[in-house]
Amino acid sequence: MNPREEIIKQLKKITNLKEINLEIPPEGLGDYAFPCFVLAKTFKKSPIQIAQDLAGKIKPTKLIEKAEAKGPYLNFFVNKTIIAEDILRKIIKEKNKFGSRKHKKEKILVEHTSINPNASPHIGRARNALLGDFIVRLLRFQGYDIETHYFVNDIGKQIAMLVLGAEDKQKITFNDLLNLYIKINEKIEKTPELEQKVFELLKKLEEGDEKTKKRFRDIVDICVKGQVKIFRELDIKYDKFDYESDYLWTKKTVQVLKELEKTGKLFMDEEERYVLDQKDSNLPMESPFLVLTRADKTSLYPLRDLAYHIDKKKSKSIIVLGEDQKLYFQQLKAALTLLGKPSPQPVFYSFVLLETGKMSTRKGNLVLLEDFMKEALQKAREEIKQRHNNIDDKDAKKIAYGAIKYSILKVTPERNVTFSWKALQFEGDTGPYIQYACARINSILRKYEKEIDEKIDFSLLKTDEENNLIKLLSNFSEIIKESQRTLKPTIIINYIYNLAQGFSNFYIKCPILKADEGLQKARMLLASCVKQVLENGLSILGIETLEKM
Repeated sequence: MNPREEIIKQLKKITNLKEINLEIPPEGLGDYAFPCFVLAKTFKKSPIQIAQDLAGKIKPTKLIEKAEAKGPYLNFFVNKTIIAEDILRKIIKEKNKFGSRKHKKEKILVEHTSINPNASPHIGRARNALLGDFIVRLLRFQGYDIETHYFVNDIGKQIAMLVLGAEDKQKITFNDLLNLYIKINEKIEKTPELEQKVFELLKKLEEGDEKTKKRFRDIVDICVKGQVKIFRELDIKYDKFDYESDYLWTKKTVQVLKELEKTGKLFMDEEERYVLDQKDSNLPMESPFLVLTRADKTSLYPLRDLAYHIDKKKSKSIIVLGEDQKLYFQQLKAALTLLGKPSPQPVFYSFVLLETGKMSTRKGNLVLLEDFMKEALQKAREEIKQRHNNIDDKDAKKIAYGAIKYSILKVTPERNVTFSWKALQFEGDTGPYIQYACARINSILRKYEKEIDEKIDFSLLKTDEENNLIKLLSNFSEIIKESQRTLKPTIIINYIYNLAQGFSNFYIKCPILKADEGLQKARMLLASCVKQVLENGLSILGIETLEKM
C-alpha cells in the first residue's frame, strides 16, 4: 500500500465517505491535503473545526508521520525514506507491470474506429481509432482479456453512392475513392434523380442479388484494406471485423422485430415502415420514435445495429462513438433495455475541427490522416538530421507517430480539437518531449557503465526535486486506476508530462554522475525508475521510446 492509499483508507474509516479526493498542498504544508468542506453539512461543523477534529483521529504509521490541521484542510506528512525504498524497489521488481492491477480474467469487447469504408480516413476520424486503441492498451495493462472489433458499415447509402460512381470504371484503387466519393456527391446534387439509383442498389443488395453484393463487397474490401494499412502503421490492430451486411434481412433482424412486437411498442406507420415507440423511455427528443425499416421493408441501420449488439453475447463491451451519436445511442440503449439485453458502455468524443470548421468527406474539406503522418514523418527526419546527420527511419516514425498520438489524446475526449499543423511541434507538452526524457536517462545509464544497485541508502534522497519524483512515482497506480475509471487518456498524459518535467528539474539541480559514490548510486536508481514509469505510461498511449534522440 502506498501512502496515498493508506491516507484514503484511514479517512474513509473515520468519515464514512465512499470517495476521498486528496490534493497536493503548497510547499511546506505537507505531502497530501484533504479539504474538509465536503463534511460540513454531514458533521454540522465548520470545515476548520472538522480538520482539527480529524487531526486527532489520524493514527501515525510507518508511512504516515503525522496529520496537521491548517484552516479547513487536513495536511499529511509522510515518511519519505520508507516511501522511497518501498516504491523504488517495487518499480525495479515489477518493471513494465508496475502500476497495473490484477483482475479476474474478464473478457471485454472493445469496438472502435468503425468509420464508413468510403475513403481514406481524415484526422477527425482517427480520433476514434486513437482513443479506442488507448482503451484497449489500458485495459490489457490492467490484466483484462480484450477483443478488439471493427464494425464495417458496408451497406449504407454512402457505399451505394461509391458503387454507383464506380460502375463505369475498369479498376479502382484505395487512393481513387475520395475523389470518386466527392464527384458522385456533386453529381447527385446537380441531378437529384440519380439518388433513386442509389436506393435501387440498396434494395437489390437486401434482396440478395449476387452481382450487387459482389460490387458492394469489392468496393468495401478496397477501402477497409487501405484504412487498416494506415492504422497498422500507427500500431493499431483489430482482432475481428464484423460486417453490417451480415445483419441484413436475416433471421437475426426478423427475430429482433418479433421480440419488439411482443413488447407492444412496435407499430407500422402511415408510410408502412416498422417503427419503435420510445415515448416511455424519457428520451430528450420531441418525437421519440426509432424507425427500423423503410416502406419497402428493407432494414435500416438501427435494426441491423440492434441485431449486432445482441449477437455480441459478451458480458461487457465498450464502444467509442462521436458525440453526434449520443442521442442515437440513447435510443439504441432504450431498445436493448426493452428487450432485456445489455448495452455497451459508450465513450464519446468531440470533433477534430479545422480552423474553418468541421471536416467533411463529402465536401472534401479535410486533412487526411495519411497526409498528416507523412508531414509528421518529414518533420521528424529533419529534426534527427539536425542533431545526428544520419536519419534512422525507425526512430523518425517513433517520434512522428508519437507526436500525432500525443497531440490528439492530450485533449480530453469531450472537448473539440482544433486542428493545426502546430500539433507537430516537438517542444513543450508533446510526445517527443516525453520521449526525450527517456532518451536522456538512457544516455546517463550508458555513461554510468554499471548495473543499477538496489542496495542504497534511501535516506540520501532528500532534496525537494528527489522527493517530488518519488511522490509522483508513488501516485502512478492511482493515476492508472483513475484513467481506467474514466477511460480518459488525458489523466495519464498530464501525469507523464509532470513526471518528465520533474525529472528535468532534478537533472538540472541534482548532479548524478558527478555525485559521490553513495548518492550517485541512489540517484541512478531513481533515474532508472523514472524511465521505467515513463515507458509504462507511454506504452499505454501506444507511443514507443528511443535509445537516443
